[in-house]
Amino acid sequence: MATPSYWFRRKRYGIGWGLPARWQGWLTVLTYLALLALGSWLTLPRHPIEMVLAVVMLSLVLITVVMKTSEPPRWQWGDDSPGQ
Repeated sequence: MATPSYWFRRKRYGIGWGLPARWQGWLTVLTYLALLALGSWLTLPRHPIEMVLAVVMLSLVLITVVMKTSEPPRWQWGDDSPGQ
């Protein structure tokens, strides 16, 4: 059975994900940032409501991709070793 290779790893402390672990994760984050920059260039300052909607929609897409390609989230206190 092959070990899954996650695009994003869990954070060491708390819940959520940290920086990308693979090139696919980095490409996802860079695409997100590029689309945000493009959206702000096209909509601001004349259409701020459209920019807010674009940020919300792009963020929802990013969160969905991260959730599907990452380690399952759980609360962590640092070291993964049992008994700590």
